[in-house]
Amino acid sequence: MGIYSSNQQKIAADLSDYHVNQSKWTDWHWQLRNSINRVDTFEKLLGIELEDVERRKIGLTLRKFPLSITPYYLSLIDADDFRNDPIFRQAFPDPKELEIEKCDMSDPLAEDRDSPAPGITHRYPDRVLFHVSNVCSMYCRHCTRKRKVGDTDSIPDRNQIRAGLDYIRGATEVRDVLLSGGDPLMLSDQYLDWILTELRQIKHVQVIRIGSRMPVVLPYRITDDLVDMLKKHHPLWLNTHFNHPRELTSSSKQALRKLADAGIPLGNQTVLLAGVNDCVRIVKSLVHKLVENRVRPYYLYQCDLSEGLSHFRTPVGKGIEIMEGLIGHTSGFSVPTYVVDAPGGGGKIPLTPNYLISLSTNKVVLRNYEGVITTYAEPESYKAKFCDRQCRICDLQLNLEGADDNYNATGIEQLLCDYDETISLTPAGNERMERRDDS
Repeated sequence: MGIYSSNQQKIAADLSDYHVNQSKWTDWHWQLRNSINRVDTFEKLLGIELEDVERRKIGLTLRKFPLSITPYYLSLIDADDFRNDPIFRQAFPDPKELEIEKCDMSDPLAEDRDSPAPGITHRYPDRVLFHVSNVCSMYCRHCTRKRKVGDTDSIPDRNQIRAGLDYIRGATEVRDVLLSGGDPLMLSDQYLDWILTELRQIKHVQVIRIGSRMPVVLPYRITDDLVDMLKKHHPLWLNTHFNHPRELTSSSKQALRKLADAGIPLGNQTVLLAGVNDCVRIVKSLVHKLVENRVRPYYLYQCDLSEGLSHFRTPVGKGIEIMEGLIGHTSGFSVPTYVVDAPGGGGKIPLTPNYLISLSTNKVVLRNYEGVITTYAEPESYKAKFCDRQCRICDLQLNLEGADDNYNATGIEQLLCDYDETISLTPAGNERMERRDDS
């Protein structure tokens, strides 16, 4: 592991009546037992002192949104400049969390409304999100599920997990299951092994994913025993949540190395946060460090409209600006997809700078990341193939195993396809259409 830092030694010693050696510090159970959930403890360990007025305001914030931070993650804060520190801002409560704007919602992504069974959010056709834990090793101040995380009275029990598994068994269209929470890695190895084993026995489930921030806030959770257990359940993917290059420490890198060496593909989902990473240089440094450690930048999220997050939100234009500084300026596999998770449950909407300037019948006009404008000639001899959705007899070699001739397109795909006669999509409640119905 290497010798832990002097700052970590100090925090460890202050948390205990005896000297804590490195083996104790790297014990993830010890880290959880010693999580910091009081402001005065936070001040003592960092050697800082807040003003009385600020302390009272923070106390009011904690009544609604509790504090929990691992000693490890606390040790990453620069106490000499803590107010500007990106680790501090993600971990320590801010009275601004109580400022609720008109657009804020407790469940902005409508996960509860899209829940057909306990713990299941089924939004996309072929995949589900499976909430298996409501607790985390640290409560991120920007969490989109503040309504759930830390609610120890609603931790899913085995009966709830079984109900979710039953739903997945019956939903044969589901090929991809994402275990989420809270943090699934807060579960014991044995309990998580049971869930993964049950999922692996469902024939139509092809891929299992785990979403966890443990490599960031408690990398010691990635033990050899955990990795050995996870390896039994391939194909298994893991997405984690680094927001700033300072979070990629020697300990987190070792955790990532263990997972990657076990053949687990790693992705990262970064949230764009004002005052934390709303800078193209910071994000570029982050994605470079990620790929260096075999983690593929997956998403750059626009901050959700959850209650208490307004001070973290940036304009969408800031995200586009960052993408302009990434696309073409670094390796393509280092560039995440910038998305807005649509309020109301519309799902992830990718956003990108506009590279299509114009188009005609014979050519399109494009620009590149440098501002170079060019044209691309459309083919003159292209013969459009009419698709009647008879895949089994298609001469494009689309006689795929399990092809479904009864597939029905939806959304914009429905307007573009040949086999559907729909020519327009009309929102529900359209007054003009209602007048037609009345006549």
